[in-house]
Amino acid sequence: MKKILMLLTALTLSTATAHTAVSSITPALNAVVAAPRAVQLKFSEPIELRFSTFRVMAVPAGQTIQAAAQLALAEKADSDRLASLPLSATTTAAQLNIPLKARLRSGQYVIAWKILSEDGHPVTGQSTFRVK
Repeated sequence: MKKILMLLTALTLSTATAHTAVSSITPALNAVVAAPRAVQLKFSEPIELRFSTFRVMAVPAGQTIQAAAQLALAEKADSDRLASLPLSATTTAAQLNIPLKARLRSGQYVIAWKILSEDGHPVTGQSTFRVK
């Protein structure tokens, strides 16, 4: 009986601490691509888009990827500094296409996100790609 209680406790704790994750990104991390029309993110479980932020921005010269991601997340959705267009979706989704502005310039771009995990914890992350 004691072993069963320990097993149930372990399973409950591991489930309670699981956070939503981005399971795939297109363009892939560090990919070199022609200017894409959109960035696609897939999640380990559906997320509430109205409580989430997604930004794509050219990495400013001299900035680290982490600093560029923070800068991108701080921008308003309609900022001229962003390569991404504002999202209009406010539903739950397990996959998201983020439209990008036409004719992105050559250079490195950061994809930054902040999502609300199912357990109520914010999850942030970033990825990069390079436009030829």
